Amino acid sequence: MTALPGSIDRPRSWQGPRGGRLIAPEILFLFLGGVFIVALLLGVGVGAFSIAPDVSMAILLDRAHLLGPVQSALDAIGIDWAATYTQQESAVLWAIRLPRVIQAAIVGGGLAIAGAALQGVFRNPLADPGIIGVSAGASLGAVFAIVSGIAIFGRFTTPMFAFGAGVLTTLLVFTLSRHHGKTEVVTLILTGVAINAIAGALVGLIITVANDAELRSVTFWSLGSMGGATWASVGAMAPFALLGFILLPRWGSALNLFVLGEHDARHLGIDTEYIRVAVLLLSAALVGSSVAFTGTISFIGLVVPHAIRLIVGPDHRVLLPACALGGAALLMLTDLAARTIAAPIEVPLGVVTALIGGPVFLLLLDRTRRQVGGWG
Repeated sequence: MTALPGSIDRPRSWQGPRGGRLIAPEILFLFLGGVFIVALLLGVGVGAFSIAPDVSMAILLDRAHLLGPVQSALDAIGIDWAATYTQQESAVLWAIRLPRVIQAAIVGGGLAIAGAALQGVFRNPLADPGIIGVSAGASLGAVFAIVSGIAIFGRFTTPMFAFGAGVLTTLLVFTLSRHHGKTEVVTLILTGVAINAIAGALVGLIITVANDAELRSVTFWSLGSMGGATWASVGAMAPFALLGFILLPRWGSALNLFVLGEHDARHLGIDTEYIRVAVLLLSAALVGSSVAFTGTISFIGLVVPHAIRLIVGPDHRVLLPACALGGAALLMLTDLAARTIAAPIEVPLGVVTALIGGPVFLLLLDRTRRQVGGWG
């Protein structure tokens, strides 16, 4: 395989359809940004108590102390916009819907960017955050907290146990996969499979001693939901999300070189062990904090990176921020569907993501196989 001057010689398995981008990154970011804004306004406005988009915008601008300046600027160019709102509309949007929408954005963006980064580290577009054991560990921690009745952290007891167990499980997988100071990728993946199986068995064991009320709580948590979103939960997740959204894209160039193989990447000056450890730990914190407050949400970390890679190519400098934005917009829209398609009943979010993500992923795989002969 011959590389073009100044380019990275990538295997065909990492190329999108026709071997490159379908659209320019700038166009993709404009599109995703527009979808994000639309999803935000729909998320805060649609429900049993409807709030018009212009009213939602007025409330958000007023909360940011920008409503007056914006109205003055519009008046200066001849646009008369004097949206008004009631206290009830403001209370519903600010206290109930906006925390839920922001939490969905944080979780969706976090799962997607973590999935893309892990796929780069493992050099496998079918890897997802669950492969490092964080989801299984978080499930074990949450189920233990629910069934044991421990309440040392108040209403945050279950999220704290889920987060702690998720991160500890990832550290266990990472420790067991190291040999002579280096992490072996194949061993890490196989260790993750084994630890996931053990955690699943322990969850099943704990469930056997749970009563009916505890079983309902476990089932609700395991299917995923944004129903418990509050400003407190958003604040607890925000630091991990900011770290992930800021740091992971900075390693985009290094992840591009991972595709050449670790030996070649090291010769090009990349500290592959440092990048791998940093990506694994940061992804564990991102996914662990998300799963802790929302339960298990599948396919976001797998489908979003796969789809965006097909559209804009495999360059992680573009792929990672695009996944963060695309994952956030997708989960906001999915959560909106989960709470409206069967209103007044709320469909579990994990069920909706699986029902949408599974068929979409199969379509993407079929498209890839027909256009470029598969991933292998």
